[in-house]
Amino acid sequence: MKLTAAEEHGLRCLLQIARKGPGGSATIAEIAGREGMTEAHAAKTLRALRTAGLVASTRGQAGGYGLARPAHQLMVREVLLLLGEPLFADGFCDRHAGIAARCRHASDCSIRAVWRKVQAAVDAALAGLTLQDLLGPDRTIREPAAPPGP
Repeated sequence: MKLTAAEEHGLRCLLQIARKGPGGSATIAEIAGREGMTEAHAAKTLRALRTAGLVASTRGQAGGYGLARPAHQLMVREVLLLLGEPLFADGFCDRHAGIAARCRHASDCSIRAVWRKVQAAVDAALAGLTLQDLLGPDRTIREPAAPPGP
């Protein structure tokens, strides 16, 4: 399991904008420089964020990208889902049936139960976590509850 590059870069671009404070904005060049990415890649990422409704762009001398909503209203899980997809979602087995039209394990699949449990743990870890929460040092991010024992 891993976070996709699009999700990682999207979150990092949003954080650069959020660090400008309420109503603040950042240019493509600023974001690219601070994140060590090319301006073309930053522009592509910001275009995806704008299309997803997470940022708004302003043209002109004082232009740039600003958050579409305050940082405390942007949920990390929402951002990740808008930029990617969950690890395991309904319909997963329909899309990954192999060469058959339908997965031969559709009626009895112990692996599916594991993926559902993993997805629930990921959802629990992200529950209530906002972009505002990510603005502080990493030690301030609260740990999710420990999973139940064996």
